[in-house]
Amino acid sequence: MPDLATVLELAMWLLIAAGLLVVGRAFVRFFCEESHQICKLIRQHFHPVTQKGITISTRQFPHHMRADLQRALDQFLASDIAVVGFCGVAGRHSYTDCDLTTCMTDSSMITVSPEYEDLEVGDAAPVRCLKIGLWRLRDGTKKTVLLLSPFGHFGEIKGVQVQIAAVNTPEGVDFATRLFKHLEDALARSVTYRGKILSLEKSEHDYSGRSSGVKVHKLRMVERDQVILPEKTVALLDRNVIQFVKQRPQLAKYRQATRKGILMYGPPGTGKTLTIHYLAKALAGHTTLLISADQVGLLSEYMTLARLLQPSIVVMEDADLIARERTSMNSVCEELLLNRLLNEMDGLHEEADILFILTTNRPESLERALASRPGRIDQAIEFPLPDEQGRKKLVRLYSPGLEISDEVLRNIVQRTDKVSAAFIKELMRRAVQFHLERKADGVIALADIDLALDEMLFSGGTLNLKLLGADSRVAAGTT
Repeated sequence: MPDLATVLELAMWLLIAAGLLVVGRAFVRFFCEESHQICKLIRQHFHPVTQKGITISTRQFPHHMRADLQRALDQFLASDIAVVGFCGVAGRHSYTDCDLTTCMTDSSMITVSPEYEDLEVGDAAPVRCLKIGLWRLRDGTKKTVLLLSPFGHFGEIKGVQVQIAAVNTPEGVDFATRLFKHLEDALARSVTYRGKILSLEKSEHDYSGRSSGVKVHKLRMVERDQVILPEKTVALLDRNVIQFVKQRPQLAKYRQATRKGILMYGPPGTGKTLTIHYLAKALAGHTTLLISADQVGLLSEYMTLARLLQPSIVVMEDADLIARERTSMNSVCEELLLNRLLNEMDGLHEEADILFILTTNRPESLERALASRPGRIDQAIEFPLPDEQGRKKLVRLYSPGLEISDEVLRNIVQRTDKVSAAFIKELMRRAVQFHLERKADGVIALADIDLALDEMLFSGGTLNLKLLGADSRVAAGTT
């Protein structure tokens, strides 16, 4: 058994070894962190120029334009500029702002692997966008540092900022000017979203894990012959939308306003949304922005996009939800939303190539300051229930590949007075279902129509009539 002296000596050596291990770890950690400190990399890059001789220039861009910004940066950096080094940036503390001033002065800012996210833009492949990145660049004899990072307030990201650190000389200022001019021109062209159908998304990611911010919609292709409306309605649409857009250059020549407001009104299911789909396709080169009633709080951002991506169409369906008469409002917040809408429509420049399309099922409830003021709403277009000729066309439209005799067609038209186009579409679908169960020879019989109408008008009760957009007189047999 070892004596006490041996035990004490062994304990002493163990303590020395533990101390050396701790010191060694601290030494390694210190020098590893030192070698990855952003401030040290920047000092080395600009040597012998000190921080006092460096100037920082900043531009801030909307968060939903980061796809165009990323593409523009990639294009700029692919030119004759030499990339000395590139890295991601992170701080020890989550609340540390990531900007060049912090990177140059705060030793806790260190290099990390760059982080990217796939951004859906409606193309075959998403755009791979960098979250935070720092480049050390050399353009001939000029040295610069470029930082791409998010900016915001109280933890909420508002946009993306690009900062350039350069030696405070005319050459350094010129580099920053050239880069910002390149970025601004690219965003003005906005090839990523121009001509598409867009809405702003409050949720940053969908089920795929890909980020959106701006959602690109794929609307169904609606041809002119699928828009079945009375001739008077069609004439108003052609004159106030299609022809108006064609005549914009001539109108601008004579100093006439090139913006316009259209109000589409009528019962549910009469084709207002279908017509918007048709116009979005017919007006080639226009960017269409779809604003739902719960997104009115984002109206300013929508209008910024509308101005940037003009010629554009701003669509607000169910406008009566936020633009009803002030006397029927229940809170100050509702009135503020209405005022924001009125101010945005009023604030458009005369030469803005923006077409506002508002839809409503209850035109009588709209605020007069909106509906009765040219310059906000310039033309109201009624979408009535289909007439006899319209119902014939709708039956044919919604029964492709099927044979319907003149007798059956007359029967359907006589029995569907005072119904919407949506009702006829559903009627034909159900008739085809009964036909498939009965015979399925491609010929629609009166029995198929009888069964479909009975299920739609009587089996579901009065609530079903309202859901399908039918007048109560249809069920009562008094039409």
